[in-house]
Amino acid sequence: MKTAGDLDVRHFGHDDLPQIRQILLDVQADVYADSTDEFDQRFPWFVDHWGGNPGFACVIGYDGGEPAGFAYGAPAEEGREWWREHMDEAPAKSRTFSLSELMVRSRWRKTGVSTTLHRALLEGRGEDLSVLLVDTDTPKVQALYEQWGYRKVGQRQPFPDSPMFSVMLTELPLP
Repeated sequence: MKTAGDLDVRHFGHDDLPQIRQILLDVQADVYADSTDEFDQRFPWFVDHWGGNPGFACVIGYDGGEPAGFAYGAPAEEGREWWREHMDEAPAKSRTFSLSELMVRSRWRKTGVSTTLHRALLEGRGEDLSVLLVDTDTPKVQALYEQWGYRKVGQRQPFPDSPMFSVMLTELPLP
């Protein structure tokens, strides 16, 4: 197994979705193999929703020919920074990249792959901020994002059947 620094990180966009869609679905199926949560079963819809955005950006990390994990998201629509509702005093800058998913298969966890994928997705972005949602039942994941410079600005349940999420925000470029 390669170290995170040796990972072959490949960048993809909106036009590449037909080529990478099944890879994303396969990685998610592996990561959530033991889940019985119906919300997790809606992942294909989320892939199509995010991938349908013209600004969709995705990175997939490969160890040899095998995908170790991925991260994806898209720029938020100007003027629709929904995260502002969670803040008394929002930053003056508003151009936001919404990080939707970051998944690493179990074999590559705790190897730095998540950090590598996160950085690869956000490096060189033109937005001022990055926002994401983290399931409130996963404090270790939230702590990892805090190590990367995110701060919790609120909580949100975007769908009636979804978990409660922490809304987390950081400035770009990453430190």
